[in-house]
Amino acid sequence: MCGIVGYTGTREAYPVIVKGLKRLEYRGYDSAGVALLDKDQLKIYKKKGKVADLEEAIGTKNIEGSTGIGHTRWATHGEPSDRNAHPHLSKSGAIAMIHNGIIENYAQLKNELTKKGYTFSSDTDTEVLLNFIDEIRQQNDCSLEEAVRVALRRVTGAYVILLIEAGNPDTIIAARKGSPLVIGVGKNEHFLGSDASPMLEYTKEVVYINDYELAIVKPDQLILKNLGNESITPYVQKLDLELAAIEKGGFDHFMLKEIFEQPQTIFDCMRGRLHSASGTITMAGIQQYAEQIINANRIIIIACGTSWHAGLVAEYIFEELCRINVEVEYASEFRYRNPVINKGDVILAVSQSGETADTLVAIEKAKEKGAIILGVVNVVGSSIARISHGGAYTHAGPEIGVASTKAFTAQLVVLTMMALKIAYIKGSIDGNRYKKLLLELDAIPEKVAWILNHHEKIKTIAEKYKTARDFLYLGRGYNFPVALEGALKLKEISYIHAEGYPAAEMKHGPIALVDEELPVVFIASKDSFHEKIISNMQEIKARKGKVIGIITEGDETSRALCDDYISIPEADEIVAPMLAVVPLQLLSYYIGVAKGCNVDQPRNLAKSVTVE
Repeated sequence: MCGIVGYTGTREAYPVIVKGLKRLEYRGYDSAGVALLDKDQLKIYKKKGKVADLEEAIGTKNIEGSTGIGHTRWATHGEPSDRNAHPHLSKSGAIAMIHNGIIENYAQLKNELTKKGYTFSSDTDTEVLLNFIDEIRQQNDCSLEEAVRVALRRVTGAYVILLIEAGNPDTIIAARKGSPLVIGVGKNEHFLGSDASPMLEYTKEVVYINDYELAIVKPDQLILKNLGNESITPYVQKLDLELAAIEKGGFDHFMLKEIFEQPQTIFDCMRGRLHSASGTITMAGIQQYAEQIINANRIIIIACGTSWHAGLVAEYIFEELCRINVEVEYASEFRYRNPVINKGDVILAVSQSGETADTLVAIEKAKEKGAIILGVVNVVGSSIARISHGGAYTHAGPEIGVASTKAFTAQLVVLTMMALKIAYIKGSIDGNRYKKLLLELDAIPEKVAWILNHHEKIKTIAEKYKTARDFLYLGRGYNFPVALEGALKLKEISYIHAEGYPAAEMKHGPIALVDEELPVVFIASKDSFHEKIISNMQEIKARKGKVIGIITEGDETSRALCDDYISIPEADEIVAPMLAVVPLQLLSYYIGVAKGCNVDQPRNLAKSVTVE
């Protein structure tokens, strides 16, 4: 969840590291710090707050050095504070380390070190691991590289660690298990990061580090080894990513930019895959496993947060079109149960980052039991992409805003195309219906653009309801998961309490909350549930609740029941969620902005949840 940056080369390290940390601010954090090596001198600066607070605290202090590491911390062990911020310095003063992850057996290691006379300056598991490594180095009179290798054999948990050592001014030691690490390859320089964004303007050549790999990084050398000290040949990949993609491009916030990018990102997701004129869908990563999917007793979709909502929509679509039983599981629950996994079950892992810790562990366990693992991820080269047998990238481009928007709609597009392809091969869909749905998908980018052109009306509605304490979101069928997603977005961005429910469940409890102060958002596009949702709207009106409708353009019946409404173009109910969610994203954004919230970096949240 934290952001990690490292540099060794011919440049001054501090500017590269600080710029990189700013690029990673979207990941969520509460403190920041840097460690610099200048010849034999090790300098550490760290501060609670933002990277800008760190810069201010450093002021005119010595920041020279061509090797360094930097970190933005999201608190796990120990409250946000200067003392708990990374980097940490070993008791010997010889080693500085930054760490992303959680060391689960840190208490045992701390007890061992305490008995040997160690005291600790922070409450973190990171400082314990650092001193454990340094203790091994001193007791065995070995290199830092060897001490790290020995220590990590004792460690339980997840980590990416970067270490620098006084007296070894041009070397960074790095290792990973369960958290992402990318190394950028330049000319006589190397860059390290939690993702590729800190190094984009310097190099397009990167190496993705795998679990249980250790990297020795020098300006002119990258050595990879496993924990058994066996050499590994680095696999250098070319980044298909431009610097402009991670900049705001004239928008006030990344979230707004990414909402407005959706016509293009949805088009990019379908480009080269969906051919409505010829009636074909090309998805090599799915075609390869089509027979296994068709013959599977069930598909299990594993995801977290917004991706879980995309999975819920996919459950409706796969069961409707493919006639295959689908279960949707929270990865965080699935991994700790003892689920029944049979050989041949198909696991669909859905994740924006491709690094979600719970999802990774869940699919590793399912893979061991003989399941077919298919990934739906946004980040090329991510851990889920590499562990999966097949799948599909969403091609949504970098998503910097913590609250997922364009990644969600791209996931829906990919999952819908997958379902259509399998249904066509299986013969479980009528030919005319199949062709109609291809045309419906083809029209989505233009329809999303139409919704975005009416954003000022949504901004006006947001201003009206910005002081509400609670919201209720209701939908039926394909739009029920959209209600959940709309409520989640409002909670994330504006800190207003919101709940999503199936509209039919309203009478089983939530209706008790309805009064003239409660805004109730209905996702009420015209579909097979429309008459039922109209009845639910009338029930809210009868109790003086405020009805906000997401309705199909020209639907006068729904409009008459709404205090406020947002129109979306008419669409088949299978693809309608891709449209209905867009005004809910904008509503959350504009309410958050009206309340003065940091919509790109909501409090307590991180973009990529790489710890439990």
